[in-house]
Amino acid sequence: MGHLFVVGDIHGCARELEVLLGALPLGPEDTIVFVGDYVDRGPASMDVVRTLLELQRNEKARTVCLKGNHEDMLLAYMGYPGHHGEAFMYNGGDATLASYGVSPWLSGSDLANALPADHLGFLCCLEKMYLAPPFLITHAGIDPERSLADQREKDLFWIRERFIEHPHRLPYTVCFGHTARYEVLIDLPYKIGLDTGCVYGNRLSCIQLSCTEPKEARLYQIPTGQRRAETRDLTLDLSARNIKRDF
Repeated sequence: MGHLFVVGDIHGCARELEVLLGALPLGPEDTIVFVGDYVDRGPASMDVVRTLLELQRNEKARTVCLKGNHEDMLLAYMGYPGHHGEAFMYNGGDATLASYGVSPWLSGSDLANALPADHLGFLCCLEKMYLAPPFLITHAGIDPERSLADQREKDLFWIRERFIEHPHRLPYTVCFGHTARYEVLIDLPYKIGLDTGCVYGNRLSCIQLSCTEPKEARLYQIPTGQRRAETRDLTLDLSARNIKRDF
């Protein structure tokens, strides 16, 4: 089994994504997982989706794209299953429409017709979570009081403090994005937060993990507007704390 690469929120930062992908030592045995929030706020949502589609097609590594809350809002805005579609334009959706060259006054149904067919298909086929023991990857986190089978879709895309501020009982370390912070959040053995606010002028982050040697990790970061990756090695201690971690 190869390495597992987990990439934090991108939000239309296509140039930083390009630099990051060029810095990662991806191979055919590896898996790269994107935690979602590809669109909105940043300048180049269309280019981000196009880059991810190209990555899926070239099979350089297995590519898994999860749904973030911003894709959830966009789909709901266009009339597809999702949540809070009415909030899409108030949360950076205007930047997404601008990147596709369409009017900010376009209705949701007209936007669905205006998007390239492969981009719409990409959005409709995003996954909810990815499990690669001892790691579980979701966009926002999990409900710490529920089993894996009982997790609610909305929590996977939208939860914040109830997950971040409390330990959970699942036997996995949850890698997630959604809640931006200045540094990667490493709260072991429970969680690793990878949204480091590239769209706000900070960094785009990716962690390289090993499912067979989970203590070994490497962090790749692209400062906003820069063309070179910053890297550092990490040692992860995933040993259990004084809490029962299974149901």
